[in-house]
Amino acid sequence: MRRTVWLSAIVLAAAVVAGPGVTAAAEPAATPTVHLGATTQAEAAAVAAFWTPERMRQAVPLDSLLDPVDAKRLSPDVARGAPQVVAPTPADVTPLAFPNGGSAWTGAGAVVNTAGRVFFTFQGRTASCSGNAVTSANRSTVITAGHCVKLEGSFHTNWTFVPAYNNGTAPFGTWTARATMATPQWVATEDINFDIGAAVVNPLNGQNLTDVVGAQGVAFNQPRAAATYAFGWPAAAPYDGTRMIYCSGNTFNAFLSTGLGMTCNMTGGASGGPWLRQFSEASGTGLVNSVNSYKINFFPMWMFGPFFGADAQNLYNAAQAA
Repeated sequence: MRRTVWLSAIVLAAAVVAGPGVTAAAEPAATPTVHLGATTQAEAAAVAAFWTPERMRQAVPLDSLLDPVDAKRLSPDVARGAPQVVAPTPADVTPLAFPNGGSAWTGAGAVVNTAGRVFFTFQGRTASCSGNAVTSANRSTVITAGHCVKLEGSFHTNWTFVPAYNNGTAPFGTWTARATMATPQWVATEDINFDIGAAVVNPLNGQNLTDVVGAQGVAFNQPRAAATYAFGWPAAAPYDGTRMIYCSGNTFNAFLSTGLGMTCNMTGGASGGPWLRQFSEASGTGLVNSVNSYKINFFPMWMFGPFFGADAQNLYNAAQAA
C-alpha cells in the first residue's frame, strides 16, 4: 500500500484586495515552465472532439496511476511574499462554514459553474482531475494541482476543462488548453510543497471562459488557519466522478509537507479542486487559497494541499498574463 495518495487541498485568508490583472509583488522565484497545448483552432477542435461523453466517463482518477511521494524531494519551506487577494467575480464574499466530511453539493451559486472536471491523456491513458476558473486579466485562467498538468517528466496532452461537469455532459462546453504551467519546483522535482498548476484555455464560440462561467477570487501569503470549503470530482470509490462533491471545516498544518490539511473523505479525481476561504453559500463565491493535492493512506479522513506563497503567486501572475 502506498504511503501517500494524490488528491487533496488547503486554504488561507484575506488582506490587500487587487482587481483582475493587478500584479502584486512576490519574493524572487524562478519563472514558471509553460507547456503549449492546442494553439490553433484546428488543434483545439481535435482535442475537444477527442473528449466524447464516453471517454469522460471512462477517464480514471490520476492518483490511481501514481507512485508514492519521495520525501527526499520535498523542500524545507515555501517562500513568502506580499499578501495578495484577487476578488471573485461576482465579488460577494461572506464568511460562512460548517463541518462536512464529503457529500454532494446541493446548493447553487457561482461555484456550480466555476468549478469543473479536468481531462487529459497521461502516458497513453485518459485520466481526470478537478480545477476552477479564477478572476484573471485574460479571463481564461484555470487553477489546478501541479500533478494535473505535469507528471513523471512530461506535461499531459489533450488537456481540457469542463466547468459544471455532470455525468458526461458539458453544459458550458469543453475548454481546451492552449498552455499549461506549474511552479518551477514542481516541474523540476515534483516537490509536493509546490503541487500547483494552471492552464490558460482557448476561447470557445468567440467567448472567454470567465465571461461565460464567472470566476472565483484567489489569495496568497495569507494566515494559515481558516474555515474552508473544498470542491472536486472524486472518481475513486465510494465516488464515481459523476458530480461535484464538497467538504467544509477548519484547516490545520499538514503532515509530510509545509501545506495545510482538513477533514475530508474525497478520493482520487478530486485533485486540483479549489479550497475556498471566505466562502458564501448564498453566492457560491470565495477565495481560492490552495487546491486538493494528496492524502495519506493511514489517515484517510484528512486531505492536504500546498500553501499559496510567493511561487503560487508568481504562477498565477504568469498565467493571467499569458
